[in-house]
Amino acid sequence: MDWNDSAEQAAFRAEVQRFVRERLPAYYRDTAVQRGFIEEAERDWQWDMMYGEGERQGAAQAWATALAERGWGAPHWPREYGGAGLSSMEQFILRWELASADAPVIGGGGTSLLGPTLLVHGTEQQKQQFLAPTLRGEILWAQGYSEPGAGSDLASLQTRAVRDGDEYVINGQKLWTSAGHKANWIFMLVRTDPNAPKHRGISFMLVDMRTPGVSVRPIESMSWRHATNETFYEDVRVPAAQVVGEPNRGWYVGMTLLDFERSSIASAVAQRQQLAQLLEHVLADRSPHRAPLLRAELAERRVEVEVLFNLSLRIASMQAAGMIPNYEASMGKVFSTELTQRVARTGTKVFGLYANLWSTSEPLSPMHAQCTQTYVDRTVGTVTGGSSEIQRNIIATRGLGLPRG
Repeated sequence: MDWNDSAEQAAFRAEVQRFVRERLPAYYRDTAVQRGFIEEAERDWQWDMMYGEGERQGAAQAWATALAERGWGAPHWPREYGGAGLSSMEQFILRWELASADAPVIGGGGTSLLGPTLLVHGTEQQKQQFLAPTLRGEILWAQGYSEPGAGSDLASLQTRAVRDGDEYVINGQKLWTSAGHKANWIFMLVRTDPNAPKHRGISFMLVDMRTPGVSVRPIESMSWRHATNETFYEDVRVPAAQVVGEPNRGWYVGMTLLDFERSSIASAVAQRQQLAQLLEHVLADRSPHRAPLLRAELAERRVEVEVLFNLSLRIASMQAAGMIPNYEASMGKVFSTELTQRVARTGTKVFGLYANLWSTSEPLSPMHAQCTQTYVDRTVGTVTGGSSEIQRNIIATRGLGLPRG
């Protein structure tokens, strides 16, 4: 593993930094807005594109356009489909610098999950219909995988799709549909053969969320944020041409997640920035909590942030060497999500009773209540995206060679 940029990598990093200085819209240069320190914290780039008005929507569109010019909206996609075809290390550097500048991430699951899936399994018509509009921000995607009875055991999903001529008719429910209230399309797994073994008989479909019969209900987090939803499908008719891959082989299609950015570098940057703000408050005597025990805890968090950076760099270095991270990515995921919780918990200790202030606009809320909001909101971080228990099983069996059971 090399901790230093090569000459080419250093030049690319400088290019990204220059690009951000010149092209990031003024609206997003206000870090208070970009980091969600506003009352409606769910307002991110996707929200701005879908519901924003005036400067907000203009900034979202301008940023998407600027990234699309270089293919940086989907740096891992091939150039012929609007991507940049960047190497693994260039992707790592790009995401590092964008995170450092608090530049919004565009595309969401449309670029990181659906795009690579269509590139492998989609028809040419599907690629032409969906890839370019996704990069331009015209199509905004949600992911319809989990259901009330199918979370970690996703193959138990029961949402049905029945063939009717040139269409499928969908009935069922999806749960934890992140960005469902910001999206106009959803890619989803549905059961098309109820008599097949549970990992078979599943199809991968693209559904316009404006189709009659689709409804979205919000789920608010413990920090009163609306980030996810439950979605319902009642006699929703979908053209059969919107099935990706072979019918009843959707499980294998859905597992094609070729975004190799698994390094958690954006989280590492975010933790470093949040910790730097905490230290700034302490050193400026804005908080009286400077007991030796708290200083030791802050020092421990600082060390852990650097550990996360090294875990991230290790994964990026493996990818650059043509290796595929396996348990290493699980190590990064566990450490990153648990560190996010620890940093937020330390922050609430730093601010003492002021950490009881929840409102991001309350003048007396330290750091716009970021630590308090994160402390509560990221409780789910060790569950979503593969729970820490599942990740530790992967580390144990694939990393340490321990037996199952």
